[in-house]
Amino acid sequence: MALSVFDLFKIGVGPSSSHTVGPMRAAYSFSQYLEKHHLLTSVSKVSIHLYGSLSSTGIGHNTDKATILGLMGFEPESIDTQQSDSLLKTALAQKTLTINGTHPVAFDYMTDVMFTDEPLAYHPNAMTLEGHDGQGNVLYKNTYYSVGGGFIVDESHIQQDSLVADDTQIPYPFSSAKELLALCKQHNLSVGQLMLENEKSWRSEAEIQAKIMSIWQVMQECIQNGLHNEGILPGGLNIKRRAKKIHQQLLQKKNSNLIDTTFTAMEWVNLFALAVNEENAAGGRVVTAPTNGAAGIIPAVLYYYVTFSQDLSEDKIVRFFLSAAAVGILCKLKASISGAEVGCQGEVGSACSMASAGLTEILGGTPDQVEHAAEIGLEHNLGLTCDPVGGLVQVPCIERNAIAAVKAINAAQMALHDEDEHFISLDKVIQTMKETGKDMSDKYKETSKGGLAVNSIEC
Repeated sequence: MALSVFDLFKIGVGPSSSHTVGPMRAAYSFSQYLEKHHLLTSVSKVSIHLYGSLSSTGIGHNTDKATILGLMGFEPESIDTQQSDSLLKTALAQKTLTINGTHPVAFDYMTDVMFTDEPLAYHPNAMTLEGHDGQGNVLYKNTYYSVGGGFIVDESHIQQDSLVADDTQIPYPFSSAKELLALCKQHNLSVGQLMLENEKSWRSEAEIQAKIMSIWQVMQECIQNGLHNEGILPGGLNIKRRAKKIHQQLLQKKNSNLIDTTFTAMEWVNLFALAVNEENAAGGRVVTAPTNGAAGIIPAVLYYYVTFSQDLSEDKIVRFFLSAAAVGILCKLKASISGAEVGCQGEVGSACSMASAGLTEILGGTPDQVEHAAEIGLEHNLGLTCDPVGGLVQVPCIERNAIAAVKAINAAQMALHDEDEHFISLDKVIQTMKETGKDMSDKYKETSKGGLAVNSIEC
């Protein structure tokens, strides 16, 4: 079982990796199965059943729409949102769904999309898709689980007890931070260098660099879009986009050396994170890092470093992503990056930890310091609940990314100042996150049934 950096960083659309990107990928996979097994032309009806968190906050996260678009043959990596929105409106109005873009079937949203807040046993983000023939017989049925960061697993994965189907043999396999550090020491490699060697099991070094730089390009475009777009975020909370206004205010500041003061530095980091997450909330193009709900932290930290250090080295950018991914892999495999499973500690906490590690690597930190920074970044997000108001990735999610981005930089600075062994290891913190998530009430795990999601409602 192996994970790549590109499993953690995937280009998609907002507002949620687990509630939008994952369901769209699952539905697309379902439509491809029908096509591949010559069942498509026999299908006269499809039904969608959303369970658990996909039901509780599905409408706010556009889970229903994303699933329908996936059935229509759209993928999150390449979808044209303007074209897809138009086609979706037409499909719902005409009550006709064109599966895989080629085969029309009758479809009534009111009866063919079903919501059940009760979760299934394996994971709280579950959905079942069915294809029926003209006599009502089930031609194909599958249950999918969206397990965070756009990852999906279906019944075959569950039967094999495998979260990741890839069994590629990598040269430096690790399942804990302790093993990772031992390998780095044994082979005299940095965390980024070790990850690069593992990545070469799938593609060449040139391909790895090009793919990472394309992901970085999308992140930069997302920040720029967020800095220039304005208006009200969709969903009904009437939340105003703030990034453009804050950007203009910062540009007008008299102090020309914008990195001189701590306060100004924090403002810029906050701004970059806000810009990304406002774009995500608006359904724009975004990169899972490792999720959409936490998508602003990693790009904000790296964009801040690149902008104010004027260091445009592609080598450092690649190392940043590789080191961050090493930590993300550990969080994914040993605990979870799903807010519906362990709370927001698994999303914002993991992203903060990843950003801390990446920044420490490119600032010249040792593998031990990279691990220490990741530990600090995650430790101080433990217990963070996922309680989106109205089931939307807006409040408190957008501001939470900004705070965590600053925290990631602080974690890197603290680790770089400390060359001694630290008391708590990253492995212990990840295990604690897993246990905390298990103990956390379901109402605090992306159901909008507790916390701010309830207490913010005016009576």
